[in-house]
Amino acid sequence: MPIIKIENLTKDYTNEGVLTSVLHGINFSMEQGEFVAIMGPSGSGKSTLMHILSFLDSPTSGLYEFEGKNTVDFDKDYLAKLRNERIGFVFQSFNLLARTTVLDNVKLPLIYSNKKNHDDLAKKALADVGLSHRLDFFTNQISGGEKQRVAIARALVCDPAVIFADEPTGNLDSKSGNAVLEILQKLNDKGHTIILVTHEMDTANHAKRIIHIKDGVIIDDELVKNRTIATPDRELKK
Repeated sequence: MPIIKIENLTKDYTNEGVLTSVLHGINFSMEQGEFVAIMGPSGSGKSTLMHILSFLDSPTSGLYEFEGKNTVDFDKDYLAKLRNERIGFVFQSFNLLARTTVLDNVKLPLIYSNKKNHDDLAKKALADVGLSHRLDFFTNQISGGEKQRVAIARALVCDPAVIFADEPTGNLDSKSGNAVLEILQKLNDKGHTIILVTHEMDTANHAKRIIHIKDGVIIDDELVKNRTIATPDRELKK
């Protein structure tokens, strides 16, 4: 059973009586454990699609099934529960709390969950991204690349079904960006399902599958033949 299935999905916005169609009849499915990049130029609809898939927005029409359930039946409370427990977010701008330790930033989603042993879960997530040596650092004491790795650990800590990464390397230099993408690869190799949104081919090539979107329609859906290979784990701590 696909973890995500959408059929004839559309999205329209109305502003002051003017209708703007952003997505037109999108169709695709995604299995547990895939690493998919949604790629397209600015204004293509890729971010709107990600917002719908991650329950930050809703479609105008069409079918969206998540883990075999029709999302049209989800009420606000259940959607909030899904966003906390089944979905992880990694944003371009990190969205970390200032004047707060790395460990406390990662623990934040656990406050709204039923999980116990918050410190242990957060430390494990930070170990998974190579940041065990930064637990007690404040977010203003670490680099941009490390901030994004903290954001990935925060996305991981509730053990979500899908991790969404929206232009996660957009604010990073190439070396730090590659380190972040290599972490996402390693997480995928461990079984995590990842959806990466980007406009750059070099970034998309870290995924196993690329869905190309343009003007609100999918124009190509392909497996990555020459996938960029991650470097050894020891590189992550440099």
